[in-house]
Amino acid sequence: MIAEAPAAGDAAIRARGLAKRFGGLLAVDHVDLTVPRASVYGFLGPNGSGKSTTIRMLCGLLTPSEGEIEVLGLRIPDQADALRLRIGYMTQKFSLFEDLTVRENLEFLAAVYGLSRRETRQRVDELVELYRFADRQKQLAGTMSGGQKQRLALAGAVIHRPELLFLDEPTSAVDPESRRDFWEKLFELADGGTTLLVSTHYMDEAERCHRIAILDRGALVADGAPGELAAALDGRSVEVLAPQPRRAQQALVGQPGVLSVAQIGNSLRVLTAPGARGADALAGALRQAGLQAQVRPVAPNLEDVFVAATRRDERAEAA
Repeated sequence: MIAEAPAAGDAAIRARGLAKRFGGLLAVDHVDLTVPRASVYGFLGPNGSGKSTTIRMLCGLLTPSEGEIEVLGLRIPDQADALRLRIGYMTQKFSLFEDLTVRENLEFLAAVYGLSRRETRQRVDELVELYRFADRQKQLAGTMSGGQKQRLALAGAVIHRPELLFLDEPTSAVDPESRRDFWEKLFELADGGTTLLVSTHYMDEAERCHRIAILDRGALVADGAPGELAAALDGRSVEVLAPQPRRAQQALVGQPGVLSVAQIGNSLRVLTAPGARGADALAGALRQAGLQAQVRPVAPNLEDVFVAATRRDERAEAA
């Protein structure tokens, strides 16, 4: 499922020229970013691409080396203290108290955000019902499954009804069913007006976002709606059906204009460079190798977008 884009409105996040250096390492390389309000905006990139560092700068936990940040109309990091009451933040590591019960964790977080006793009781009751903890209120958080812990962490992150929610690879340690359930909760929040910035390395999760940004070695290499980014690669994705897919893969790797060759079951998915001859050239290369195969263009997907974006710098270095 690819979500429909929200109506245009003021941006929840604007960053211009955002950079972060750790000694001689440029971890975030002059990123420009605009996140629309009430949308699910995905951060996609390999480990070490700068996703977590960027998120920490955007929510005021880390001071940028260069650049300007405005979040919910506030200048960051100058007004980070004012921002903290208006945002939620959730990481992949379970950060609540494992020796407290579900309800005690939520009550503690409500106190941290200054909710009154009456507000706390009402809000905790609401979240316990909404996140399906009615029969687990007295269960210690440390005894729950990974998916249950993530649901509890999400409930805790929204205890104070934040306008903006940062989620840093929140589903990396949970099963597929729990991931689907978790994402349904995210869209419910977006439908209610919350803006969400979610980092992930799962393609299926990124495809569900209204917009995505792809980071590679600290640089922003793609930004847009998943469907639009995929459509821009039209004509560059090819499927190869061959009786001997491994031999066919070996024959195609290294061919001029071939960016990647991935085996998917008994077929190969090939991504070609801009201006490459595509299916006809690939079929010719296979014939020269003495291999029979069916070669046909296919619709690009987000994995193709990711490969095309992240291998751009490799091609430049090779040149």
